[in-house]
This record gives sequence, structure tokens and C-alpha cells, in this order.
Amino acid sequence: MKQYNVYGLGNALVDVEYQVSDDFFAKVGVEKGVMTLVDRDQQLKTLEMLDEQSQMKKRCAGGSATNTVYAVQCFGGSGFYSCKVANDESGQFYLNDLTKVGVKTNKNVEQSVNQNSDQITGQCVVMVSDDAERTMNTYLGISEVLTPNELDLEAIKQSEYLYIEGYLVTSESARKTIEVAKKCARENGVKLAFTFSDPAMVQFFKDGLKDIVGSGMDLIFCNEAEVMAFFDTQDLEAAIESLKTITKSFVVTLGSKGALIFDQGEMIQIKANAAKAVDTNGAGDLFAGAYLYGITNGLSAKQSGELASRACAHLVEQFGARLPSEKYKSFLA
Repeated sequence: MKQYNVYGLGNALVDVEYQVSDDFFAKVGVEKGVMTLVDRDQQLKTLEMLDEQSQMKKRCAGGSATNTVYAVQCFGGSGFYSCKVANDESGQFYLNDLTKVGVKTNKNVEQSVNQNSDQITGQCVVMVSDDAERTMNTYLGISEVLTPNELDLEAIKQSEYLYIEGYLVTSESARKTIEVAKKCARENGVKLAFTFSDPAMVQFFKDGLKDIVGSGMDLIFCNEAEVMAFFDTQDLEAAIESLKTITKSFVVTLGSKGALIFDQGEMIQIKANAAKAVDTNGAGDLFAGAYLYGITNGLSAKQSGELASRACAHLVEQFGARLPSEKYKSFLA
């Protein structure tokens, strides 16, 4: 039996979330609805404008794969996360946020993390508009130079799935790190799971994503916009047929229309649970976490998808990319 259900590999970011009106995006020159990479000065300017107009709603350890592994752990599974944070307050906050729920990492809170570096821990400014859509303004900080030194190869060997975040495609060193992790996983019978992460990643880094997918994945997570963009089509059915050629199984989330799951040759429709959305930030990450928890802890693909749908319906009714840690298990009944 493996020690970990999921080994996550992704950016280590501290999320700060604000509620904004649509006209704010024009003021700051940010494209609504996607993740935009910015430098530190740009992010500080945006934060100054936000602080003038809005109050911060939430702060938590973030990053797409971080949220997914956090969910796996809180549902009752076991997760490991490889991350790169600086020796600053944000880095300590990030590690504390993960370790307090039991997620193991390649670092520990007491360690002096990257002590001699003048870089800082990455931060993601999340702006939630009145229609509940999330727009992200991300400064990767030291996470941009994720290297194989941050991998724990023994932990990968002891995991059922290696889960890779598509946002890593923007970093050359991270792409090299992914290849080392994938090689270790393949050589030790560990399944590969991957998420496209964001439509902007598909739009601007498609070739890099194709390189990460390589000869194929065991499981891919994406939404309908991402999969259609990846295969250059406006036909969702055609995109799904193409998706079958690069992965053994997949989950395509459809927002208020639920999700489609392909598993063992069967297409499964998952209905959406009714919800009054105020913030969709983190919904895809939670869906992946619930689904991965389910399939590694005795649930069928359909049961895992239904669990994910139930949990996501509650998540989008609150601000923030995560539920309270004690809430996750309530959806297992």
C-alpha cells in the first residue's frame, strides 16, 4: 500500500482575495477571467489600488495544486506537496497552512527556507467580480525557479498519483523539474495526473503543455474552454474525442452544467448541485482534489465526481478557494 494518495507539484503562492466591480479591471489594465503573470512592481501597484477601494476578504496558502492536495488531505486522504518558498513571513505562513492539516512537504516550518535568497514567496492577488468570476494577478516570486532539488523522489515512489499543475509551464526550470518527477513516477508505477489550470495557459503556452503531456497521461483535468482551445476547436464533442487520444481518463468541468468524466471507456455525466455562486475561485482545484481523494479511497469514478460536485456547490457560495478544513468530510455521508 502506498504512503500517499497524491503527490502534488506546483507553484507555492499566498493568495489574497478582494471583491471588485467590473470597471476595476479597466483601471488596472488586467484581462478579466484569467490568470495574468506580473512583476512585483505591477502587483504592488494593483494592491495599492485595491486597498483604496476594497477590503481583503481572505488570505491563505494557495496555488492550484496546493489547493487540490489540501482538499485530498482534508477529505481524509494523504497528500505530499513539493514547493519552493522564501525565508519570509509569507513562506512561513504558507508552510504552516499546509502542515496544520497534515500535508507533508519537502520543507518544514522550522527550517530556514532559502535563507540566503533575496527573493520573496510568490503571491496571487485574486479579484472576484460581481458575477462570481475570478481574475488572478500573480507574481511567482521564488516559486518561478522550482528545481529538481525541491523534489522528494522517495515520496513520489510512495504515491498513487503524481499531480502536476499546468501553471508550471511558464518556467523553464519548472518544466525540467516536471520531467524528472515524471520519469521517477513512470519507473515506479505511479500514475500521472495533470491539469491545464487556466485558459490563458492553453492560449499562450500550448506547445509547452503538449510537451508536459508527452506520450500520454493517466488522468487529465480541464474545463470546456481549456480543452477546446487545446485542440483548436469550438466543438466540445470533437475536443473530447481528441482528449481520449492523450489520456486514459479525464474530467471536463462544465460550470453550472456539471462535469463529464471518461473512465475505463465509459462517459459519465455528473450533474451540478444547485448553488448561488459568489466566488468561483478554486472550484476546479477542489473538484480535482475531491475526485482524486475518491478514486484513491474506494469510490467509483461516478461517486468521486458526485462528491466533487457536492463540495464545489458549497465552495462557490463563499469567498475563498477553500472550505473550512473541518467541512470537507461532511460531504462524504
